[in-house]
Parts: sequence; C-alpha cells; structure tokens
Amino acid sequence: MSDDAAALQDDLVRLRRDLHRHPEIGLELPRTQRAVLDALDGLRLEITRGTGLSSVTAVLRGGRPGPAVLLRADLDALPIHEATGLDYASVVDGAMHACGHDLHTAILVGAARLLAGRRHELPGDVVFMFQPGEEGWDGAGRMIAEGVLDAAGRRVSAAYALHVRSYGTPRGQFTSRPGTVMAAFDELRVTIHGRGGHGSLPHRGRDPVSVAAEVVTALQTLVTRRFDVFDPVVVTVGTFHAGTSPSTIPDTASFGATVRTFSAASRTAIRTESRRLCERIAEAHGLTAEVEYAQRYPLTVNDDDRYAFARGVVADVFGPERFQPMPHPVASAEDFSRVLDEVPGCYLILGASAADDPEHAPVNHSPRAVFDDAILADGAVLLAELACRSLAEHG
Repeated sequence: MSDDAAALQDDLVRLRRDLHRHPEIGLELPRTQRAVLDALDGLRLEITRGTGLSSVTAVLRGGRPGPAVLLRADLDALPIHEATGLDYASVVDGAMHACGHDLHTAILVGAARLLAGRRHELPGDVVFMFQPGEEGWDGAGRMIAEGVLDAAGRRVSAAYALHVRSYGTPRGQFTSRPGTVMAAFDELRVTIHGRGGHGSLPHRGRDPVSVAAEVVTALQTLVTRRFDVFDPVVVTVGTFHAGTSPSTIPDTASFGATVRTFSAASRTAIRTESRRLCERIAEAHGLTAEVEYAQRYPLTVNDDDRYAFARGVVADVFGPERFQPMPHPVASAEDFSRVLDEVPGCYLILGASAADDPEHAPVNHSPRAVFDDAILADGAVLLAELACRSLAEHG
C-alpha cells in the first residue's frame, strides 16, 4: 500500500493544512465535518452523521462476509492562540490544532481511500470513526451511545487509533505498550466556605484563603504518603480563585485540579481520600469544604493480543526498527478509552515532530507545537494495514 499512499500524500497535506487553518472546538464542528464528507466523496461508503455532535461514521463493505473493525480519528481543536508563525497557521482567534487532530483526520481519510481501493479483497467491513469532542467533551462516549460500535450491523471485533506526538518520539517512530497506555482523568473542584472580613482583623473572620492553600499543599503530601510510588497518582491544581481586594478576607476560596491515576484501585482511593482530606482540614479550622469529584475518562488500556498484533504489523510493513516499545504509561488521558472498554484494540503513537531535536520540541497542546506532514502517508498505511490484517485474522 505504500506506493498508493505516497500518491495520496499531497492531497492529505492539503486537507490537513486546510483543517489547520480553520480549527473548530468541541462537539459542533460543521466546517470540519463538511471537509471530511467532501474528502470521502466517491468512495462508496455508508455514511451517517451524528445527531448530537458533528461526527461522521463511514462503513466500508468488504467484498466477502466477515467481521468488522474500527479505525478512529479525532477532529477537534483546542482553545489556544497559535504562535507557530506557519504560513498555514490558524486564522481563528483563540483556536488551534495544537494536538495534531488535523493530522489524525487526514490520516484516516487516507486509510479510507486506500481500503476503498481494495474493498473486494476485504473479508469483512471497516468502520471509520471521525469523532469530535475528544478534548474534554467525551465525544467518543457520545458516538458510542449513538451506535458507532455497531454501525456495520454487528459489534466491531477490534479497534485501532493513532495519535501523533510533536515532541519526544523521533519522527516516523511508532510506539505503544501492552496494558495501560494512558491514565484515567478526573476533576476535583473544591470550595472552602469561611466568613469574610477586613484583612487587618483576621481573627474576626474565618479566612478561607489560607485554608484552601493548606489543602492544596496537603493534597501533594497525600499523593506521596498514601499511594504506592509504583502505582502513581498525579494531582495538579490548575485554578485558584479568591477575593477581590488585597485588604479583604473573602467568604470563599476555590480551586480546581486534574487527577490522573493508572489503576482502578488508585482511582477509587484518591476520590475517597481527597474528599476526606479537604473536608477535615476545613473542619479543623472551623470552616466547611464543598467538594465535587467528577470522573471523566477511564484508563486507556490496550488489549495484549491487539498490541502484539499491531507491533507485528509495524515491523512487517516498516521494519522492526520503526517500533519502540513505550517503557511506561503516560499521564495524559484519551476518550478512545471508552472504545477500548467495549472492544479489544490498540492505541498507538507516531512521532511527528518537525524539530531536529524532538526532546526539546514544544509539546502537544503548546501554542508553538509543530507537526511534520511527512508522516501522513505512513500513518494512513498503518491504519489500513491494521484493518486489512485484522479482518483476515478474525475472518
């Protein structure tokens, strides 16, 4: 397929750069959806649009009966003002494809074109999942609720996704691991209720700011003293709000934190322990704590057999040197975890840094993140080969 993919490269670059110039955020991505539909036009796919989000589900019917497999790309951008200086930089203020979803979309379009040209050879069907709302909107969960896993008329037997990385992983290198690949993602929001007053008379009030600050520090101690260092927990406070004047004690102080865990046991424990800590520290100072703990995305867990299969496909198609096993999970999260909770599959990462030294390149989600379009054809080949070979294996 590599020669056919090379012939598609220029088209995929044009699509990717058009999407990059016109990023859309969240679940409603009308322009992006239109671009995907236009790019798939003429491929004889069974296409369904989402009802509660701007998704595209496309089913390719193979030439022979068999199972169905799913390939996924996320479509949405981030609320970040681009600072790359690229000639195809975002023209939308405050929005940027800083995580590479524009590349994912182009790669999956490329895979669809490659597979459509071989439909008569396929012993089964391929479901292409073009998903909005990955960046905190749970678009995968919504598409599952709308039936994407059964779009072929039966449940898919395997699912694969590919994510590009702007840093760390050398350009063109694939990586993944068996078992847990990415952390579960939850949110902790805490409001400390005190009693406001004049800053010169703190004893006449109940200062929520100092107590909230104590809780923030205590959460870090909780992580290091109540959890196994080999089953990590990450708690990062990203927002802290209190007061309107330096000389006034406010009635409340609040903060928000992201919580990342790598096992179901730690995820359950941090939910209980963080609530108890916040409430009891506040109580010790004569204040109260209002604690909201919201579970967002579950652990992203690769099926061991699907991982070994995907690694073998990379080695066979590109050479064993193009795959580097991931030594440990990463603390970022991914709503493809919803799919992997339902069916066996594998989530892979592809190095796409445009820098000569990827170790020091801007990371995904940076306003300066830059991705190299040269990897588009290889990404399309891998997804197409995973689908072909998975169908042949299961068939």
